[in-house]
Formats: sequence, structure tokens, C-alpha cells
Amino acid sequence: MSKIFKKTSGNGSLALYLGRRDFVDHVDSVDDVDGVLKVDPADLNGRKVFVSLALAFRYGSDDLDVIGLSFRKDIWVKRFQIYPPPGDSKPANTPMQDALLKKCGDQGHTFTFKIPVNLPCSVTLQPAPGDTGKSCGVDLEVKGYIANDADNPDEKIEKKDTCRLIIRKIQFAPDKTGAGPKADISKQFMMTDKPVHLEASIAKELYYHGEAIPIKIKINNETSKVVKKIKVTVDQTTDVVLYSADKYTKTILSEEFGETVNANATFEKELSVTPLLVNNSEKRGLAVDGRLKDEDTNLASSTLLHSGMDKEVQGILVSYKIKINLMVSRGGILGDLTASDVGVELPLILMSPKPAGDSAINLE
Repeated sequence: MSKIFKKTSGNGSLALYLGRRDFVDHVDSVDDVDGVLKVDPADLNGRKVFVSLALAFRYGSDDLDVIGLSFRKDIWVKRFQIYPPPGDSKPANTPMQDALLKKCGDQGHTFTFKIPVNLPCSVTLQPAPGDTGKSCGVDLEVKGYIANDADNPDEKIEKKDTCRLIIRKIQFAPDKTGAGPKADISKQFMMTDKPVHLEASIAKELYYHGEAIPIKIKINNETSKVVKKIKVTVDQTTDVVLYSADKYTKTILSEEFGETVNANATFEKELSVTPLLVNNSEKRGLAVDGRLKDEDTNLASSTLLHSGMDKEVQGILVSYKIKINLMVSRGGILGDLTASDVGVELPLILMSPKPAGDSAINLE
């Protein structure tokens, strides 16, 4: 059974109803945002009621706003009048809206927003444990408000005359994905004419959040050196393209495997790793799928762009890579002091699977 999300204005004149807070970006299309705004006209005093959908990038907490500067930049905003009804033609009600109207009665007014395909998904940059205020990131907000004009910068809209709900624009893993990547390297060292050859691969290009990732490792050590251990790391790169060309890379998993490959020996094994947000819960600035209050979330999903999409409009781009490094040493007392690395990288797509199906609506 689905939960109905409701937010009432401070003066009680408005009540915003949504049947869901997650709206899916299918790459070539995005779910419409459909809902109902309940309006009690008794205290409007000649003013009108509007509803807006705004996608914004927040790059600072509200408590930092000490000189009147805004730490929020609107990427895309759509507004229209909902009361008195302007008489414009509207799309037919969705089943969700019909169900919500039964809850609102005669004072309910439907609204539908179409979201362009080139807008970013909801991403939050994880705050440190002691941070306060709203997190930085990209969020999507539905707002109902009472005003004389839809967008007049000189008109002050009282907080009590507004009601708002944060929603999420999310992507799920596509039905079809490609084969997994493979990388290899041969590296020679000083004083030896033969190399260490490393090959690494994963079976598929996309894995779900929380799914174990098996990495197939092949090593051919033709040198007199010894491979002392194998280190696997998974890095998340967050590319903030809105206000500057900032790029952050954070290691979300680092594991060492004590596998030894002696001189003139071969090795083949599958090593498994699972990157999880729970192991990175205090890492400030880590990108996570947009939070709704303190609800559970994941590491941010990889950003999927369709052909021709303007990268600059996306706000925050998220990508992952797996790094496999061999620690190769001479052996003996000074072995670790003269150790060298042999490494390769594999691109990784991390996403959530599509839900099995929508649950039934329950307005009781």
C-alpha cells in the first residue's frame, strides 16, 4: 500500500498532496509529477494560488547566509496558477489524482508538471556528522503558495502562505546492459628483462547497490620478484559542473588480499568486493542518492546521459571505477622497501534495480 504525502501551509489554507515522492528518469523521458492542491479560499483576500516545481542546486547551508546571499541556484522552474482556475485546458486526471481528489473533496485542484530529460537527478553531498542545516546537492521541490503574482521578486511571500514537499528524480538500471570491461598491463622493472602481466575483468558493466562485484584476476609473474598482495579500491568521482569545474574523488572501498605470487609463477582467482554506504556514513562530501529527511538511501547512482544531452546542465555527474594494484617486491629483508605497484582500472556503473511493480493506492 502506498503512503500519501501531505504538507499543509501554516495558515491552513493550502494542503499539498502527492501519491509518491520518487519520479523516474528513463533517460529518454521522465515521469510526470502529478498531484493535488487543496485550497480553502476563505482567507485569500483577493490573492491567487500558484503551484511551482523547481529543480535547484544548493551549494551552502542556510545557516551560512549571514549577509543576505542565496546559497541556492534554480536550475529549472515551472509555475502556473491553480486558483482561481485560469480556464486553460489541462491534461486528463491520472488515477493517482482521482484517488487524491476523493481525499480533498471539492476544494481539490489537480496539477501536472512535465520534466525535461536534460535535468539532473537528485543527488546529495553527504554532510559530516556535526554539520547542521540542509545538505548541499541537487533537489526537486513542489510548492503551493498564495501571492498576487506567480513570480514577482518584489512581492514578499510569507512562510505561512506556502506548503512544500521535496521529491526525488531518480534513475533505475536499464533492462539491457553490456558486457563487463577488461583491462591488462605488462610492466617491466629495472634489472629484469621480463614483465609482470596483470589482467582484470568484471562479468558485466552494471551492478546494483549492495550487490557483490566479483573481479577476475589473472597474473603471470615472469620476473624474479614476488607479488606480496593485491589491493582493490573502488572510487567515486563527483563532477560538479554547475558553478565551477570542481571534481572530487573519494575512495568508498579499499580491501587488501594477501595473495602471494612467487617468481616465475601464475595466478588466477576471483576476488569479490561490495561497496556500501554504511561503510562510508561519516565521509563528508560523498555523493548519495537524494535524501528525503533521514530515510535510507544509497551511494549515488551513476549518471546516465543520452546521446546529445548537454553535460553542463546536469549539475552533478557521478561515476565509479575499480582499481586493482599488485604490490611487487624483491623479497628478503629489503623487499617491502623496494616494492613497486602494477595496476589497472575498470569503469563501473552502480544503480538501483527497477521495482517489481507499483503498489496499490490506499487513502484510508
